Amino acid sequence: MITIVGAGLAGCEAAHYLATKGAEVELIDMKPLKFSPAHTSGDLCELVCSNSLKSDDVFGNACGLLKEEMRLLGSVTMEAAARTRVPAGGALAVDREKFSAYVTDKLRSFKNVHISSKEVTDLPLRGIVATGPLTADGLAESIRREYGGGLHFFDASAPIVSADSIDFSKTFTQDRYGKGTGDYVNCPLTQEEYELFVKELVGAERATLHAFEKGEIFEGCMPVEVMASRGKDTLRFGTFKPVGLETGGVRPYAVLQLRRENEAGTSYNLVGCQTNLKFGEQKRVFSLIPALAHAEFLRYGVMHRNTYLQSPDILNADFSAKNNPMLFFAGQMSGVEGYVESAASGLMAGIHFWERSNGREPCVPSDCTVIGALSRYIAAPNRDFQPMNANYGVLRDVKIRDKKEKKRLLAERSLEEIRAYREKVF
Repeated sequence: MITIVGAGLAGCEAAHYLATKGAEVELIDMKPLKFSPAHTSGDLCELVCSNSLKSDDVFGNACGLLKEEMRLLGSVTMEAAARTRVPAGGALAVDREKFSAYVTDKLRSFKNVHISSKEVTDLPLRGIVATGPLTADGLAESIRREYGGGLHFFDASAPIVSADSIDFSKTFTQDRYGKGTGDYVNCPLTQEEYELFVKELVGAERATLHAFEKGEIFEGCMPVEVMASRGKDTLRFGTFKPVGLETGGVRPYAVLQLRRENEAGTSYNLVGCQTNLKFGEQKRVFSLIPALAHAEFLRYGVMHRNTYLQSPDILNADFSAKNNPMLFFAGQMSGVEGYVESAASGLMAGIHFWERSNGREPCVPSDCTVIGALSRYIAAPNRDFQPMNANYGVLRDVKIRDKKEKKRLLAERSLEEIRAYREKVF
């Protein structure tokens, strides 16, 4: 029996792969007996912060390329996303509830997958730990005792509003640069409206963090109020950038984008508006955006702790512990950042565990692939280590000036290598 602790994206990917190989798997999660501060659903593979899995552009975006690598390796995350996707322009977004339900049903359909609801407080000697950034205190303490503690940063989620409370007469529908099929609802702001919003956002009261929770904020999940505090135009060059958007032939001064949160289109996510403001302040400040003046908030943004290992000191590139080759870590805890990246690490941990349990030395994909480059990143010596998203910077470079052509060549090389890797290990 192979023990997998944690039934999020990484744990479910590992369980799915091992199940397809015929292994007996015990997938353990403390839900629904106990919930972390960020989880609410009893289903497996719950998406907490957003329903977006980011760009689906295979030849123009590193995360899009990673998704295609995962599809070639039989990813259940990609399978579920394809079945439950909602319109989101060039991004891959899903209906959260249907996505989680699909993965839950798929894993329950395997007779060799045994799902247990209980809290694990001690590290297993053999298996995969994929308990995520909100690992419960008991197991977190066990990990600290064994590996000398971990680091943490803060992750924040964006508010969700009811579709029927949005004033669509003050919006326009368009994807940036005309890509996609008009899936984003854009809320334009004049200079006066934008500057008032920023002023109130920066001055709004934030939720108090406990002393033990204070730490670094990860750039990729920066709360919108923290970004705004860096300068009044910071949001106009980031979350609220109007570039590539026009209404009536004119580019707005600033734009907040809304993305459909579910397949029915009854709720919308405030794109890039992760926040740690108090709930009442969120309603007050975001209601200053004309289209959201009477918005009904179905879920307010929240901030929570993300814990991760000092992986270069602890893990090998196959995600196994340096002091125990049969204990693997996967997900954000291992030092990758993002839904897709976490799922990819779980898939690789499952593959490598299977190889090692069958007497073979794990074969890590090369750094010509995104999945291989991220695997190698978490194990490479790095005094200033922090979790890493999929990006072209981690890939082995190709010397060519034209950026579009370079990305195309990187993608073609990667997919060729993944196909060869699949033949080798599957």
